Amino acid sequence: MNKKITLTSKILIGLLLGFVFGLILKQVPEGLIKNTILLDGVLKIIGNGFTSAIKMMVVPLVFVSLVCGTSSMGDVKRLGRIGGKTMLFYLGTTAIAIIISLVLGSALKPGVGLDMSGIVSGEVAIGESKSLVDIILNIIPTNPIASLANGEMLQVIFFAMLLGIAMSIVGKKAEPVRVIFESANEICMKMVNLIMLFAPYGVFALVCNTFATVGTDAIFALVKYISIVLLGLLIHVTVVYGGIFKIITRQKIKPFINKFSRVAAITFSTASSNASVPASLEIMEELGVSKSVRSFTIPMGATINMDGTAIMQGIAALFIAQIYQVDLGMNDMITIVLTATLASIGTAGVPGVGMIMLSMVLQSVGLPLEGIGLIMGVERIIDMFRTTVNVMGDNICTLIIANSEKEIDLEVYNKEESIKSLV
Repeated sequence: MNKKITLTSKILIGLLLGFVFGLILKQVPEGLIKNTILLDGVLKIIGNGFTSAIKMMVVPLVFVSLVCGTSSMGDVKRLGRIGGKTMLFYLGTTAIAIIISLVLGSALKPGVGLDMSGIVSGEVAIGESKSLVDIILNIIPTNPIASLANGEMLQVIFFAMLLGIAMSIVGKKAEPVRVIFESANEICMKMVNLIMLFAPYGVFALVCNTFATVGTDAIFALVKYISIVLLGLLIHVTVVYGGIFKIITRQKIKPFINKFSRVAAITFSTASSNASVPASLEIMEELGVSKSVRSFTIPMGATINMDGTAIMQGIAALFIAQIYQVDLGMNDMITIVLTATLASIGTAGVPGVGMIMLSMVLQSVGLPLEGIGLIMGVERIIDMFRTTVNVMGDNICTLIIANSEKEIDLEVYNKEESIKSLV
């Protein structure tokens, strides 16, 4: 009897084929077929269409799931306890990530001895950075409907949590509204499942387009910088995430890794934390995590947890400082840690947001923003890896919080160790 290929396998096959065909397409001469028909035509429609469909679901899914999760907790004190643990994990691991990056950047010196002047091209357009006060004030929406329409995720989260808390305090009288949100949540998840049927094709198109455009030249030119960033990400995943998970939960991590491959494939291809929210919620459910926890920690993490991005920030800052021969002191290092940690709260989980965060970090220690142009060529490649680490942190946090609150069915979790992911 032939085994049916799972969606996870199809996505990974699409990712691999996209990589191979992308490098082949890179060698094809510029012209009508390559540029107009393939890169700016078929591949763009399929890849961007899939990404747009996923993003379409992010705001309604985050809003509805947070309202459901917050309102179902019942005890407001419990909500505060879970919220406190979640914030402590996210901000604590982000700070650790930056420290790791600064140690690696200082020891391995990615920018020393490299002549990057030939790679700088044109001006680099960076979004306007915000002060800490503005970031805090911007969390409170003056118009919740406008926040939903514009996708202002911190404002959406604030309003959703306030609504959920109010529903929880009101109690039985809010039951009809709670039923509506529960139904809406089921509908949103079903819509996501339908969209995910097209994931293998979307992943193929996105990865193919990326490698056909970037190719290998930029990667080889910045191989030391990329290698150090990937080393930092590997250390953070194995030592920080793996260590914290094992010490606190005393559980095997293999069941989670088996499931996370499905989320990683989506995150790696889209380079978007927000795009992974539906898949993350789904695998947490399959691993036995209660809705009240997963509906709170996953959307929150997609907005404020940027560990992988933080690692890139520290190494990139030192890389640019070394390129421009600027010596950074201990005070500068501390400033980088604080700025990047706080900046992670005010940035959305969408592709390219790392450049906005990096501009804030560079400004905080007086480094030239023009330095960002040096790493723009490989930004998309690194973005894939670091965003996957961001999302892994969201899921690890969810499992740790659920275990501490006894909101995870450990029989279901451990049973997954011997079962392949099914979709």
